[in-house]
Amino acid sequence: MKIAVVTGASSGMGREFVRQLGKKYPWLDEIWAIARREEELDLLKKEVPEVFVRPLSLDISREEERHKLDSCLNSKKPEILFLVNGAGMGIQKLFSRIPPEKAASMTELNCTALTEITGICLPYCRKGSRIFMLASAAAFIPQPGFGVYAASKAYVVSFSRSLNRELKPRKIQVTAICPGPVDTPFLEKMGGRDQMPGYKKLFIANPEAVVRKAVKDGEKGKEMSVPGFFIKALRAGCKAIPHSLILKFMEVKTDS
Repeated sequence: MKIAVVTGASSGMGREFVRQLGKKYPWLDEIWAIARREEELDLLKKEVPEVFVRPLSLDISREEERHKLDSCLNSKKPEILFLVNGAGMGIQKLFSRIPPEKAASMTELNCTALTEITGICLPYCRKGSRIFMLASAAAFIPQPGFGVYAASKAYVVSFSRSLNRELKPRKIQVTAICPGPVDTPFLEKMGGRDQMPGYKKLFIANPEAVVRKAVKDGEKGKEMSVPGFFIKALRAGCKAIPHSLILKFMEVKTDS
């Protein structure tokens, strides 16, 4: 059985990945769509008629829930041709205003869960499999007022790039996806455009375009997918200009 596994599948980029993988690869036997909201996963099944979508209502921020995925894979023993680590969370506030448990939950989902899900799925990947890690342009530089999220996404980029090199002998491709703000419910949960620093409003992207480019970049064997001219220029600038100088001029806008 040839499958795709997508976390964060109930909305946003994860949901868009399920749609596009179903349309582009209708020969897949199943897409395992993982998220907490079962009702949204049931609706998603109707949006992807090309491939059978198996909804798995799991809260992967909890270790015991991640082990349930391990058990499912061990039972079915499928071939994972696509793994999309799309689940994530962000809080746009000064660190001093975030409850410590909420700050820790960001790294638990964005880093720990992503790492363990990858480790759980990797034994079922084969030559030609592709792994997509949803990172962010926030990974390119520290983000005052968004510090934990940016740091967690820097981890995702670093882990993805090293893992891609490790898996080259097995011909398994790992691609880190680094968009700017994307017009999804995730953006609204962080306070929407009004809560966003002015310079970031210039970079808001369409989720369909971001996923389409990511899938193409995976096909091309790229280790990073950076959509849009402005985000590519941002990445280049963050490499060329000292971070201390950039941080001096960054706008910090929070709900404080």
